[in-house]
Amino acid sequence: MKNILPAIFIFIIFLTACSKKESPGFAAEQEVKRNYDTVAVDSFSTGAVSVDIARKIRMSSPQYLDSVKQAKKLQEEENKLKAELEKENKAKQEEEKKKTEAEKKQKPAETSTAQETKTQ
Repeated sequence: MKNILPAIFIFIIFLTACSKKESPGFAAEQEVKRNYDTVAVDSFSTGAVSVDIARKIRMSSPQYLDSVKQAKKLQEEENKLKAELEKENKAKQEEEKKKTEAEKKQKPAETSTAQETKTQ
């Protein structure tokens, strides 16, 4: 008898834990109505906007104007950098030319002094 009572107790717990629980389903949820504008706008109707006008509206928007300003700034910075690089390259080329000219002048002077020492 002592063994039967715990077995029945465990069996009852098992039945209640594993029983199928019913969900309230779709009927319990509140219906939510959403209003969508599903009316098609024809290109010839009164509410339609032409492509040119839409383009002008987009081009006049602050976001577009800001992006144009940023592009101009970037272009100006690139032009400045290119100008600086060109100046640096020209300066380097002039220095190299001066060095080569100085070396050319030194070589004939060295060869003439070497010839004078040979003749003596």
